[in-house]
Amino acid sequence: MHWLYRVCNPAVRLLLFLLSRWEVKGKENVPREGPVLIVANHMTLLDPPMLSVSLGRYAQIMAKEELFRTRASSYFMSGLGAFPVHRGRLDRQAMRVAEKVLAEGGALVVFPEGQRSRNSQLRQASEGVTLIALRSKAPILPAGITGTERVSGVWSVFRRPRLTVTFGRPFHLPAASGKADRAECTRYIMEHIAEVLPSQYRGAYRGEKE
Repeated sequence: MHWLYRVCNPAVRLLLFLLSRWEVKGKENVPREGPVLIVANHMTLLDPPMLSVSLGRYAQIMAKEELFRTRASSYFMSGLGAFPVHRGRLDRQAMRVAEKVLAEGGALVVFPEGQRSRNSQLRQASEGVTLIALRSKAPILPAGITGTERVSGVWSVFRRPRLTVTFGRPFHLPAASGKADRAECTRYIMEHIAEVLPSQYRGAYRGEKE
């Protein structure tokens, strides 16, 4: 574990405690050890660090390649446990890293939507996360993040916004043999994320778990 993670993890926890009403629900659903693929909705830059400290165990995060373009930013992101993925295409290198993390019994965080939702609603997801889940056969842990969309600017912290991470029960995907099956598995993953979110956040998956 990198020294940056050891320093930043408790610092983020302290800031969340002091500057917000941070709450973690369903913590008992997080496996304490062994491989686990965490999937969550994504609204702001606050989501990854808040989700990471809410897990209570070290996790690596698949993050957009743009965050690694300078030597300094690459060192910082890698130190926090992140690794790059090129969005909009199948990134085989990122897939290999993801599968290695899970094969070695680690925790991996993926945001299936591929980018932040500007209106806080769940967007249509890509199938990359499904390929990782099918190849690794790791249990999938759904996580719902709420409240971070209300953090805008330094003054918002004085209101101590309510920030919540809710973990659902881990699940596995059924076997899939073709593109249609993978699309259905992707929807299945997103339905589980929708299930741990309030209805106003469900967006493209609003009708699936009502």
